[in-house]
Amino acid sequence: MDATARSPYVWDYNVSEAQFLEILAGRRTLGRLDQDWAARRLIEYAPYEEIVRLIGFPRLVREWPRWRGGIRSKSRKRGLDFLVRWLPEKHPEVCRE
Repeated sequence: MDATARSPYVWDYNVSEAQFLEILAGRRTLGRLDQDWAARRLIEYAPYEEIVRLIGFPRLVREWPRWRGGIRSKSRKRGLDFLVRWLPEKHPEVCRE
């Protein structure tokens, strides 16, 4: 990965893809840009597969109640509300870290 490549989820910030991934992982903050900000940006703008790849089911189920309030898309909220209820009940094995 090119260290200066821009992440498509933060087109409006001067943040590289590498920096975005470090913020998402909790290894870095840039001012008010922290792990919760990065997760919300990803949830709001990324395709489902990318969300799952970068956040993972266990963390998504665990942190969704905290992130939910920052998501504007009603359809994303509905979809993830369903997912975080359904996964632990029907597929608890994917919710374990």
